[in-house]
Amino acid sequence: MFTLSQLQEASEIVYSAMAPTPQFAWPLLCARTGCEVWVKHESHTPTGAFKVRGGLVFMDDRCRCGKAARGLISATRGNHGQSLAYAGHRYGVGVTIVVPTINSRDQNDNICAHGAELIEGGDDFDLARATAKRVSEHRGLDMVPPFHPLLVRGVATYAKELFDAVGELDTVYVSIGMGSGISGVITVRDLLGLKTEVVGVVSTKAPAFALSYAAGRVITTETAETFADGIATRQPLPEALNVINRGAARIVQVTDEEIANAIRIYYHDAHTIAEGAGAAPLAGLLQERERMQGKRVGVILSGSNLDAPLFRSILGGETPGMRTAA
Repeated sequence: MFTLSQLQEASEIVYSAMAPTPQFAWPLLCARTGCEVWVKHESHTPTGAFKVRGGLVFMDDRCRCGKAARGLISATRGNHGQSLAYAGHRYGVGVTIVVPTINSRDQNDNICAHGAELIEGGDDFDLARATAKRVSEHRGLDMVPPFHPLLVRGVATYAKELFDAVGELDTVYVSIGMGSGISGVITVRDLLGLKTEVVGVVSTKAPAFALSYAAGRVITTETAETFADGIATRQPLPEALNVINRGAARIVQVTDEEIANAIRIYYHDAHTIAEGAGAAPLAGLLQERERMQGKRVGVILSGSNLDAPLFRSILGGETPGMRTAA
């Protein structure tokens, strides 16, 4: 999807706005999993999630090509929208973000705080995406897809940071929303000539990518009723699935109970907050703990954008249900 030279150019764009994020091998987490586990803390970005990297690279390209003058629009459950809003503010480009009616209030507030116009439309991400397309056509705005080579190139900079810092790993666990994160890890792994296994993680309540991976073609689901907003996907995109089918070792399905438990473990073992999608890779590792004994493993903590009431309920031992419209 890109070359090492293009990845270096993307890194320079990203680092003009933020520093590289840290990776730590927390002792309690290593003891719990029985392996040397490195957490890539993508919560340490200006938007609290890895997506900001892709937004910056995409926006830079659109501005250089003169394609951003009319403004950009996209659909999101949160982190992608924050990414574009942040980048739009930095580059002086108008951004409109469409979210589902069930979306996190905190995510909506942060999107608006970065200067974007917020529109609510549809009961889930895919319906919000359809709304965004209609608004794009009506207003003449440039539609930003949830998966694009430039977005992947941007987020791939975290994979390069991880491998540069800790060397070759036996396995890296990555959650799958629309596929940019795992596609970035796969591509960087291949560019560096590493033998690291890349394992995708999804919720059992949003298994579309797992079903599609097993079938070798896009399989859609009627619902994606996980509280982990960032991986609540019903309709995988073929271009993302192609990269995953070619480069992922497997896709692990974890329950929402396992995700909630991983959030609690992150707070106890690593003194950090993880959103549902950010905790899913650790849940995948814990499910495969016996398989990973004694190995060097990476888990991508992709974000920390978790509403306070949700976090309180999880720390209290609960597993949240899917959001419903207010």
